Amino acid sequence: MNQSNNHKNKSQSVSFDTPIISIRSRKYLPEGFEMNAWDDAKPYYEELNNRPINSVEELKKWMLDRNELENYIAENVAWRYINYTRNTEDSDIRSRYLFYINQIKPKISPFTNLLDKKLIDCPFQNELKDEGYKIYLRTTRNEIELYRDENIPLTVESEEKAQEYAEIQAAMTIEYGGVELTMQQAAKYLKSPDRKVRKEVYDKVIARRLQDAQRLDLLFSELVKLRHQMAVNAGFDNFRDYKFRLLGRFDYTIEEVYQFHESVKQEFAPLAEFIIEQKRKKLGLDVMRPYDIDAEPAGEEPLKPYEDSEDLINKGVTIFGKLNKSLGNYLSVMHDKGYLDLDSRKGKAPGGYNYPLDEIGIPFIFMNASGKFRDMVTMMHEGGHAIHSFLARGLPLSVFKHTPSEVSELASMSMELLSMGKWDIFFDNPKELVRAQLEQLESIVDSLPWIATVDKFQNWIYTHPEHTIQERSDEWVKIFKEFQPDSVDWTGYEAAMISNWQKQLHIFEVPFYYIEYGIAQLGALAVWKNYKNNPELGLEKYLNALKLGYTRSVPEIYKEAGISFDFSLPYIKDIADFLKHELELLETNVPEIV
Repeated sequence: MNQSNNHKNKSQSVSFDTPIISIRSRKYLPEGFEMNAWDDAKPYYEELNNRPINSVEELKKWMLDRNELENYIAENVAWRYINYTRNTEDSDIRSRYLFYINQIKPKISPFTNLLDKKLIDCPFQNELKDEGYKIYLRTTRNEIELYRDENIPLTVESEEKAQEYAEIQAAMTIEYGGVELTMQQAAKYLKSPDRKVRKEVYDKVIARRLQDAQRLDLLFSELVKLRHQMAVNAGFDNFRDYKFRLLGRFDYTIEEVYQFHESVKQEFAPLAEFIIEQKRKKLGLDVMRPYDIDAEPAGEEPLKPYEDSEDLINKGVTIFGKLNKSLGNYLSVMHDKGYLDLDSRKGKAPGGYNYPLDEIGIPFIFMNASGKFRDMVTMMHEGGHAIHSFLARGLPLSVFKHTPSEVSELASMSMELLSMGKWDIFFDNPKELVRAQLEQLESIVDSLPWIATVDKFQNWIYTHPEHTIQERSDEWVKIFKEFQPDSVDWTGYEAAMISNWQKQLHIFEVPFYYIEYGIAQLGALAVWKNYKNNPELGLEKYLNALKLGYTRSVPEIYKEAGISFDFSLPYIKDIADFLKHELELLETNVPEIV
């Protein structure tokens, strides 16, 4: 840890100016414009569609005007979604969000397609030479090819069902110790050194989840049917292939996804098994059970990095500022604006996110903090997304700012690791600091096989759209056992294993948006490796890559960050070996965390 202190001043020498944060003046929409119904926005979409374009300068002006309109729309729906997830039990807020989904979005989609066609058909688009426009036009052509009018109502219906999933999850609570707990709040008891406490809470959590297991199975079957029909409408054999294109995965193939699965199984699944075995020994157990996986050894209380959400924010600002002054300023701006909602509470949707707000240019962070160590990591993660939003803020078009997930998650996961050398802000006890750093690295080892499990499961689901619930359950268990440690004994918890996938909200709400976490995690480890070798240069390359937004291809952005975009077994083995070395250093309490 002394090595970390030696580099603090060097890291701060990287200069990224804090932008002046203010709402940009409108040049197309009236300053007081508000959209409460489709008719409010319709004239602007019609004008853009009918406007003649006679030069490349007029095309650029048209694109800026379209960008202004779409920025407003995006921010309008962002607040509807944010407010809904903050309180899913408020019927008025829910109605306002669903009004957009049901009444406004279906009207916008055809115009979006018309405007995309207008752009691609315009002869002056060939004169847009900047690399960012090439990426934008590539994406636009893809969206035109995939657009189908008949998929609009199916999309609306699938989004409604995804929100039904969020409401089911948000309503899940248990009673323990005379207190009602959300699933997130209950999770901290699973770290208790007292095995009796862990088992009692775990049993309550599983019993509560199983109450809705059948309901969620039926809901998901409806989603699979809807999604398959959308794929068929667009001319695809299955939703997997359709979604691959829809996600704009231009820079790698489905075959490479399977290569990722296999590489993770070869290199990280055995490492995860080793970590479980080490934990079993520390806990003094003959066999590990599902409720033991997150446990702390006797004599060690669960890590408590912060007192309340205000403390979490203040410490987060301090850590980001120690990496680079501007990064701390970004979080301070969000705090001052009230754009951080961190506490878990009943009725709040599960999960966490960073939501970019396209018009004002300041993101919003949503979390479910309940006093756990992982809350601190989530703050670092979502803070990485926020920094990405700020660094790309100056790009002229929002399409240049919104990166694919392989890049956006690289921003967030790298920040988890880059911040580790500053975690003494959260843990002034050196032993607790080492525990926290060790837990973070172990969680990465644990996450990669899980990501491969979820992604391989989704590949099976959508390439077998006629499957039954029983077949789906059987396939889940098969894939789960392929990647997860054999040393955890699930006897008596078979039903919990079978329905374990239902807790992964991505499967219900954003299908196939998950392997990006694994790809980005490998990239983040490579970013951290560079940072450890040279903190100043490593941080500078990382931040410069984020400033590109989506004006370059994914491999080019990774190259700017100083890393490779590679799923091959040799590359992943190199990353796994590096991570194993760092784990061994921490296990011997001789960390070299920078």
